[in-house]
Amino acid sequence: MKYTTLALALFALLVATVQAASIGTNAERMARGLPPRAPNKLYKPTARSVANKPKPSGRPGGSCSTGPVQCCEKVTTAKDPVAKLLLGLLGIVLGPDVAVGLTCSPLSIIGIGSGNACHANTVCCENDSLGGLISIGCIPISL
Repeated sequence: MKYTTLALALFALLVATVQAASIGTNAERMARGLPPRAPNKLYKPTARSVANKPKPSGRPGGSCSTGPVQCCEKVTTAKDPVAKLLLGLLGIVLGPDVAVGLTCSPLSIIGIGSGNACHANTVCCENDSLGGLISIGCIPISL
């Protein structure tokens, strides 16, 4: 009986050691060609924590805090060849990922239903001081 208990204890210890060695870190698992293990969840979400998630602001569609809502024929980035040419001619240097609007005109929110609607890209731009030829920092909005 003593030897049986001792043998079972040694077997359990051996199994636990082999199992612990086979788990390893994700780096070790990937080095052996195994997929990484799923991350451990540090908490269990409750109904209250899900309900307390931040909600989007109640900012009404069509409003623009940087100036009038614009209707641009084309919205692209500063690395677009046409936008790059216009910016170069105007002496403006921008990063390649800055959004710009080409051939923009102000859009009256009141006149949306009366034929003054935008059939291209409705945007809100940070800098539209170049007479509508090119507007800088444009973000698409929905009316």
